[in-house]
Amino acid sequence: MTALILPRLQTKRRRGTAIGYWVSLGFLVIVAIAAILGRVLAPYDADEIDFAAIWAAPGGGHLLGTDQLGRDLFSRLLIGAGETLIGPVLLLALATVLGVAIGVLAAWRGGWVDTLLARITDVMFAFPGLLFVVLVIAVFGKGPVTAIVALALAYAPVIAKYTRSLALSEISRPYVDAYRVQGIGGLGICLRAIVPNLLPALVGYLVVLFGEALMSLATLSFLGFGAQPPSSEWGLMVQEGQAGIIQGHFLPTLIPGAAIALVVIAVNIVGVRVADRLLAKG
Repeated sequence: MTALILPRLQTKRRRGTAIGYWVSLGFLVIVAIAAILGRVLAPYDADEIDFAAIWAAPGGGHLLGTDQLGRDLFSRLLIGAGETLIGPVLLLALATVLGVAIGVLAAWRGGWVDTLLARITDVMFAFPGLLFVVLVIAVFGKGPVTAIVALALAYAPVIAKYTRSLALSEISRPYVDAYRVQGIGGLGICLRAIVPNLLPALVGYLVVLFGEALMSLATLSFLGFGAQPPSSEWGLMVQEGQAGIIQGHFLPTLIPGAAIALVVIAVNIVGVRVADRLLAKG
């Protein structure tokens, strides 16, 4: 009896996982379209103020209602999608360049170079990431660019550690010795063979890391360190909508907060599936 039930349960789980993956992927496609065409699709400008429609409820004129300045929440959500999503992409791109360079260099050189870079990354791990970001912002000033650069520096050691572990196993493979026999230098071997072979695992890891990066940037904007008014970045929208909670107006905070949560959940679901597939092909 158990032998008959278990395969059925496993099949249902696979179908449920597949459905969750496709729903999440479809949702992310819609969000990506909003990020690209937000300004075209939005019925109002993001900073268009209407004092006659302050705290308006959802309706025909304003699909999701308005905020404390009468700005259309649906329009701000669409237009803010671009800024909300491009930040994590730039953050991870910069962190990946730094992290991969450090990780591959440490694995390739070994010895005192590996030890030194390992100690530097260990210090970065021991130092609270948010505190490091706040210190960088305190020195260079608040704003989206500073927040992205500061978080990229905080994420780089994480990627470096992961890259180093992958590169160590890759360097031990026979084809590396074959390239050395052909007289190809270390930089050429790393750029032509090692790094490309690491990409499947790195891409899967970065997709999963995207949700965390989005949350980190939204948190900085919520605290006032990232995006600044009149931006419609979702984290800033949550912060600006807090004033309405006391008066019973929850949508200006709830809508962008829910959007952030749904994107993070969808990215994690899709990211895990993509990572599994890339690793299986690798």
